Amino acid sequence: MADTNYDVIIIGSGPGGYVTAIRAAQLGLKTAIVEREHLGGICLNWGCIPTKALLRSAEIMDHANHAKSFGLTLEGTMKADVKDVVARSRGVSARLNGGVGFLMKKNKIDVIWGEAKLKKPGEIVVGKPSKPAVEPQHPVPKGVKGEGTYTAKHIIVATGARPRALPGIEPDGKLIWTYFEAMKPSKMPKSLVVMGSGAIGIEFASFYRSMGVDVTVVELMKNVMPVEDEEISKFARKVLEKRGLKILTEAKVTKVDKASDSITAHVETKDGKTTQIKADNLISAVGVQGNIENLGLEELGVKTDRGCIVIDGYGKTNVPGIYAIGDVAGPPMLAHKAEHEGVICIEKIAGVEGVHPMDHRKIPGCTYCNPQVASVGLSEAKAKEQGRDIRVGRYQFNANGKAIALGEDNGMIKVIFDKKTGELLGAHMVGAEVTELIQGFVVAMNLETTEEELMHTIFPHPTLSEMMKESVLDAYGRVLNA
Repeated sequence: MADTNYDVIIIGSGPGGYVTAIRAAQLGLKTAIVEREHLGGICLNWGCIPTKALLRSAEIMDHANHAKSFGLTLEGTMKADVKDVVARSRGVSARLNGGVGFLMKKNKIDVIWGEAKLKKPGEIVVGKPSKPAVEPQHPVPKGVKGEGTYTAKHIIVATGARPRALPGIEPDGKLIWTYFEAMKPSKMPKSLVVMGSGAIGIEFASFYRSMGVDVTVVELMKNVMPVEDEEISKFARKVLEKRGLKILTEAKVTKVDKASDSITAHVETKDGKTTQIKADNLISAVGVQGNIENLGLEELGVKTDRGCIVIDGYGKTNVPGIYAIGDVAGPPMLAHKAEHEGVICIEKIAGVEGVHPMDHRKIPGCTYCNPQVASVGLSEAKAKEQGRDIRVGRYQFNANGKAIALGEDNGMIKVIFDKKTGELLGAHMVGAEVTELIQGFVVAMNLETTEEELMHTIFPHPTLSEMMKESVLDAYGRVLNA
């Protein structure tokens, strides 16, 4: 008879789930992970990774369209083959999907294939997977366990999230898309409405614009990417509009009429006026919601709030032996937050010394549109709301030699310090490769670095990273190259 008892069972194999499983195995815990559709979860298969593959194709297209400015001449016209662009993206995901399977075997983690439901603390029943929403079920990996009852002292829910739908504007997979359909179009639309300008919406808007699509973004809030610092958001908007995106803020889609091969979006602006925008498709990117249904949580009395599981700083729910991490445990709904949250949870379970709750102020956020946007910590407005006496430093890409040499001189770095203590409160960036640069400030904040230490850090030349130091110097009236 197969062994069905474990120290830890994790429901969901996304970034949070599979990283938690690996850490559990490293700590000597007998571990199993339950998956119903694809190893790696949404991030690897339908989110973070494949979208970056699409955006890489868009980036190369943008560079090719400006080859003349680099002294290069391309013969003929650069064209995008949508089938090949999508195939490359799916291939990247498939490669990493196999990599997760390898990591499970390497760390001796049992994979249980099916849909899990909590029957009582310490016990789950795994049944047949429900029908996947977007494409035929991935082949069941070899060597996995299947349906049955499994027990564990600790059960961690890591079931992720799915696209949120607005009443009356529900995605239909044909004319109204979620990110699933937007990631694998059978043909390139000529025009597109994107509803929502968060990371998902603005990344797809950027991708399709690079592919030559007429794109209109509709955002309910005052600024695009509304979670970002207002100054950075406004800077990004100017660059996006210069690239040809049409952006309507303080506006909402109230209704969508569908024809056989097009949609008409009724858009209401803040002055109460309504305009109609006709397009081939509409992408609904109005956020995501946690996958808390059909898990048995309600029957067990697990507390939830606004569609997410309520946890303490270590992933514990109100029911002993049941934990939650990642998107299903609430915002920010980011893969790297899920991974770190999972490590904290399992290390606390294992009794590792020195484990402390995650500091949400030090979780970086990245948006991979063109221009890229990245941030960590407090925005200028948030710092002022908290009554902080602050210093603000800025540095423009157009004063940096490397950015000019790259032909990527449209961007800005902004830093916010506490005037009294020199504490770095926040960093905000827009421009080329800022999603790679931001981690320098994340490390600095985690080490409680002050402005003095940053000023005395030697940054290599010529690099984009030099702008980070210059922005710090600017906050203290000591900028050198501007």
